[in-house]
Amino acid sequence: MEGILRRIKVYSEVVKLPHTVFALPFAFTGALMAARGVPPLPVLFWIGVAMLGARSGAMAFNRWADARIDAANPRTKNRPLPRGEVGRGQVLAFAMASYGLLVLAAYQLNPLCFRLSPLAIFITAFYSYTKRFTWASHLILGLSLSLAPLGAWIAVTGGLAMPAVCLGLAVLFWVAGFDVLYALQDVEFDRSFGLYSIPRYLGIRASLYLARLFHGVTLIFLFLAGESGGLGWLYRVGLAFVAVLFLYEHSLVKAEDLSKLDVAFFNMNGYISLSVFLFTLLDVLL
Repeated sequence: MEGILRRIKVYSEVVKLPHTVFALPFAFTGALMAARGVPPLPVLFWIGVAMLGARSGAMAFNRWADARIDAANPRTKNRPLPRGEVGRGQVLAFAMASYGLLVLAAYQLNPLCFRLSPLAIFITAFYSYTKRFTWASHLILGLSLSLAPLGAWIAVTGGLAMPAVCLGLAVLFWVAGFDVLYALQDVEFDRSFGLYSIPRYLGIRASLYLARLFHGVTLIFLFLAGESGGLGWLYRVGLAFVAVLFLYEHSLVKAEDLSKLDVAFFNMNGYISLSVFLFTLLDVLL
């Protein structure tokens, strides 16, 4: 039993399970907006399963693809794969099994979800290689997570609509913004290892401004999603609260002081995604 618990702990560290708080609330936000209320519980269940499979598969595949990079980076060399707690073959097998779970969930939801599941797998896996050839890797990561609300909308309605597109674009720029912030800590390593990132090319100060711009665009698309989706004043109150969280997040990170980067990255963005979900829930219910 102790061995099983240890393996669970290792794999949860491989896929950074707590980071699920980023995309999952946006998936359920998309489902709430699509249904104009709370969708049937079986639909919510399979959306949750799809999210678990997609995110675990993407993270495990990223660890497998980046094994050599992670081992060389002082910041990541103590992750389970570089320190030998799990093998590359095991991580790849876990990624494939997780992606299989995504396909199963998509099949249970509706035919369009099932047909699009290979595209979701391709996009989320392809991201792992983008830092090797393009600074736009942050935007491609954003595209990967934007599939959460888009997929949930399709799961509920069997198609797409303008609110879903706006919500997806909001997630794209939100993720790109905080990923630019996260990449600030690896500027020197990226340069020495030949990896591509916005901070490597723009430097720290200009990257901070760009991240702020991305998050300003996020707020615009969140507003457009609410307006086109018929949400009311409670949702707008939530957006005002999210704007305050963004302001606080960016106040934590300064060009001359990156010591609070982890708080800005994990805590604040977790609060942001949960806030959008909770205020959307209140709006559709009340």
